[in-house]
Amino acid sequence: MTSVSESVGELRRPPAAVTPGERGATRIADRVVSKVAAQAAREKLTDQSAAAAHPRATVVVHHASAHVRVHIELDYPCDIGTRCAEVRRHVALRVRALVGMEVPEVAVHVERLHLTPAHGAAQGRTR
Repeated sequence: MTSVSESVGELRRPPAAVTPGERGATRIADRVVSKVAAQAAREKLTDQSAAAAHPRATVVVHHASAHVRVHIELDYPCDIGTRCAEVRRHVALRVRALVGMEVPEVAVHVERLHLTPAHGAAQGRTR
């Protein structure tokens, strides 16, 4: 019986500290970072019409930095430059916060503009 109690005591001992140089590394795949970037763009474009497709993102990861390219569709009329800047800023912040990578570049590509009818305008043809 003593041998069992001694082996249980060995299991409860805290593990030896491993120096940082001997630990493994965490690698986050490009695909995961692209999903985070697409979701961040989607968060910023919540007021889009139903006709607009969900944003897509492609990412190239080099060491601890991610170069992001986001493809979006916008409603028109809108201030395209301001909307792109908002998406760019939000994607960089969210990728940095959630993934822990620096984002030196976020390229925003507007693939399509969706014409939205003016508020109160009649449907159909206008003269």
